[in-house]
Amino acid sequence: MTSYVHEARKRVGPRRTRIRPVIERLAAAHSDAAIALEFTSPLELLVSVMLSAQTTDVNVNRVTASLFAKYRRPEDYLAVAPQELERDIYATGFFRQKARSLRGTMKMLIEDYDGEVPRTLEELVRLPGVARKTANVVAAELGTPQGIVVDTHVRRLSQRLGFTRQEDPVKIERDLVRLVPREDWGRFPHLLIWHGRRVCIARRPRCEECVVNTLCPASRV
Repeated sequence: MTSYVHEARKRVGPRRTRIRPVIERLAAAHSDAAIALEFTSPLELLVSVMLSAQTTDVNVNRVTASLFAKYRRPEDYLAVAPQELERDIYATGFFRQKARSLRGTMKMLIEDYDGEVPRTLEELVRLPGVARKTANVVAAELGTPQGIVVDTHVRRLSQRLGFTRQEDPVKIERDLVRLVPREDWGRFPHLLIWHGRRVCIARRPRCEECVVNTLCPASRV
């Protein structure tokens, strides 16, 4: 199998020559690719991304529709009893841990950042419950991407396209930031996520409908 994969990689050409056409073709095919979470401010974005762990974006949007009407500022999350916040986010799952993280984050925003959401990855990952992936999403959506978001779709498609051989998300991101032009760091994950949902489906990829099949070693194996 390894020799087939090696041959397929040779036939489609090196990663560096393929990355730009892959991005351009995916951008044309998925012009509507964007974050699915609904928010109107940096604070709402941060809360939505924190709540999205281990659940769907649709579920988060359902919860935040009423949550954001009630909690408008960091102070609002600290003004209620922890149990009340837990009830309000219960449907997103892991509600106790998420409520703890939210309260810790709001406290730090007030004390260290004048109630504003910071923009740098270094500052974002200091916030309780904010790991690198969450920080990358927030920074990118606020217009200052400093890395590339790696979720399950990005991992799977990056591997299929031969852009990385790594399994660890941090190492995958390292490979991608070396390869993807910096101006595309924000939109690249959205393109792979939407393509992964619509065409390059995990169990049965629809290679015959794929706009990048001539650039993909996996379609040649």
